[in-house]
Amino acid sequence: MLTRCLVRHASRQTTLVASSAPYTARCLATKAPKKLSSTATPPSPASAHSAGKTAQNDKSTPSTKPVAQEKSWLTRQVQSSPAFRKFFLTFTNALGYGSPKQLAARRAFVLYRHVCAVKPDEDKVFWQKDCSLPLTFQSRFTITNLHIWLLTVHLRALPNPLGMHHTQTLIDHFFININDRIRAVLRPPTEPTKPYAFHADFYLNPNAPKEGELDEHGKQQKRPLLGVRTQDMLVTRQMKIFKKQWAGMGMSLHLGLVTSDMELAGVVWRNMLGARGAQGIAYPDSASSPAKYRRAVNLVGGEVTKVSKIDVDQEETKDDGSGVHDFSPEEADKYVAYPELMLDVVGYIRRELVRLQNVSDAEIMEGNWEKLRFGKVTPVKIPASEKLR
Repeated sequence: MLTRCLVRHASRQTTLVASSAPYTARCLATKAPKKLSSTATPPSPASAHSAGKTAQNDKSTPSTKPVAQEKSWLTRQVQSSPAFRKFFLTFTNALGYGSPKQLAARRAFVLYRHVCAVKPDEDKVFWQKDCSLPLTFQSRFTITNLHIWLLTVHLRALPNPLGMHHTQTLIDHFFININDRIRAVLRPPTEPTKPYAFHADFYLNPNAPKEGELDEHGKQQKRPLLGVRTQDMLVTRQMKIFKKQWAGMGMSLHLGLVTSDMELAGVVWRNMLGARGAQGIAYPDSASSPAKYRRAVNLVGGEVTKVSKIDVDQEETKDDGSGVHDFSPEEADKYVAYPELMLDVVGYIRRELVRLQNVSDAEIMEGNWEKLRFGKVTPVKIPASEKLR
């Protein structure tokens, strides 16, 4: 009943405005044809001939100007009638679209989409080549989670409740995007769909249709897929694992932030470098020795539910398909670069935190997101005196 009264009132106000200013409707519609006065001079034959040539040239040359998209009825009404605009804003605010939480959610999506989620693809070479991280969904989650944490350090310092709204909505967008990408891996759609944020090339979808699996209409041919119930169970289990990883990594980063760079380096080694070499570095015994495989088993926050029922030594030698494991004895020299890699990432974290600290709250909440973009991980210059130690 209230909505009907508001619409009736707005339509009445719109009618009054349109009747008092008829030129407004004319500007929004097609242009009125010009009237020819009786005293107007008729065109000369020369001008008519030149006009005909111009028209022929225009027909032969195709127009390259893009066609302007026609505005919707609601857009025309809001732009033409101040009374309808006022009613529309009042109605949307009553529904909560103008609340601080909604504004924070829209701003947080911009920050997630353009500031945090793009970092794995921008620094792809560093994470893959230098840190030896495989191009998998797990690696992308870890890198994005690091930049989510970097941004939330400043968001938590915003005045309440703005800090709580921006932090929570940023994390919500992060996990909604994770859910969307997991479902795209487990059960790819038959037709291309628009992703929640954007299409990422950091990892390959193993279940994506190949070139020969598309029919003549460009759709995916029928193939055995997971059932909806099985898919939901796997998504729920994987989302719980990612939630534990997000919480554990955030707690470790907070601890390293307030304690020392040594603690931060440990976080980088466990998460960004795969905790390689946790049980020691394996060196080649002889030329005929078989290759050894060993990986670090995540007993907390991973797929292990009951630690007492597993053999840790046996699990360390089992390939879980993640692509993260200790270097083989022939690649033992890669561990030499680990101290410098940890120093570079720790320096990157400290540098970006100081940069964000100097950004005002207004720029965080309403400013240009280009100024908030993270830089690249660059090597930290070590003084010569420190190298000699």
